[in-house]
Amino acid sequence: MLGAGFMARTHTIAARAGGARLAAIASSSPERAARAAEQLGYEQALAADELLARSLPVVHVCTPNGSHVGYARAALRAGSHVVCEKPLATNAAEARELAAEASAAGLVGAVPFVYRYHPMVREARARIAGGETGAVLTVSGQYLQDWLLDAGDDNWRVAAGTGGPSRAFADIGSHLVDLVEFVSGDRIARLVATTRTVHAERGGQAVDTEDSVALTVELAGGGIGSLLVSQVAPGRKNGLVLEIAGTRESVRFEQEDPERLWVGRRGHSLLLRRDPDTLSAAAARLSTLPSGHPQGYQDAFNAFVADAYALAAGERPDGVPTFDDGARAAAITDAVLESARSGGWVEVSEA
Repeated sequence: MLGAGFMARTHTIAARAGGARLAAIASSSPERAARAAEQLGYEQALAADELLARSLPVVHVCTPNGSHVGYARAALRAGSHVVCEKPLATNAAEARELAAEASAAGLVGAVPFVYRYHPMVREARARIAGGETGAVLTVSGQYLQDWLLDAGDDNWRVAAGTGGPSRAFADIGSHLVDLVEFVSGDRIARLVATTRTVHAERGGQAVDTEDSVALTVELAGGGIGSLLVSQVAPGRKNGLVLEIAGTRESVRFEQEDPERLWVGRRGHSLLLRRDPDTLSAAAARLSTLPSGHPQGYQDAFNAFVADAYALAAGERPDGVPTFDDGARAAAITDAVLESARSGGWVEVSEA
C-alpha cells in the first residue's frame, strides 16, 4: 500500500476482505508509515522505493494525484499488478501510456470506479443491455458534495501542482461519466462545458482548480444529456445520481440510497429493491447480503478489489474498471477543460 490516508484505509479493508496478505505500507514519512502499519495491520513500514523494489504481487497506489503515474509505472516495471486511485493521471496522454504499458506487460491495472459495484447499478445496466429500456434518449446526472464549500476549507487537491489541473471533475466527475458510459453502454462523443471557481484563495494560496462544472453531452448513439458536478453544494455529502431515459422506460440510481432502483414507465413506475432472488444475474452476483440488509460503499469497494484480484489471477469477472477506463476518464476530463477554456464544443478523443 502506497499512502496512508482515507483511501488507503478503504483499500486496506477491501484487500483484507479479498484475502490479501498485508505485506508492507509506505507513506509520506517514516513515522506516518509506522503508525499506519500498526493501526492497519501491515507487516512492515517501508519507504516507497523499498516497497516497490520488493516486486510484490499487487501494489495499491493511494497517493496524491500528481504521483500516480510515477508510482504506478514503477510498480508495473517491478512486475506488480496495480490498483491505482483515480485520476489515473492528470492528463489523457500519460494515462494512455500507462494503460498501454500495463497491457504490454500482461499485468492488471485497475482503477476504483467502485460505484459500478452497487448491485442496483448492475441492474440498471442489465436492463439497458437487455433492451428493456429501449434506445437511450437522454441522460442526466449529478455528483454534488459540500466539503469544500467555505473559503477556509482546504485540501491538497485544491492545488494543480499536487492534484492536477482539474479538481472537482477529475475527483468526482470522473465517477459520474464512468457510470454514464458503463450503464448506458454508449460513449460520450462530444461535450460543451463551463467551470466555476468560487473561492479565489484557500489557506492563503491562490486556487487554480474548479469548484463546479456543468456540461452538456452528446452520445455516439444519438442520446443527449446534462451533467452537474460540484464540491460546493450545501447539504450534499455524496449526492451521486444518474438517470437514463430510453424509448420504453427510464432508470434512476441514487448512490445515497443504493438499495433501490427507480424504473419509470409511461403508464406506471416501479421501485425495485435489492433482492438477489428477483434481480439480473449481474446484480445478484454482487448481492452479498440478504435482501433487507443494506449494502453500501465499502461493500462495493470490497467487490471491486475482489474482482481486480480475480482478474490478476487469470479469471474474467465482468465490468472490472481497468487502466483503459482510467484513461477514458482522463480523456473526458481533458475535453471538459478544453471546452471551458474555448467556450465551444469539443470532441472526446478515442485515441
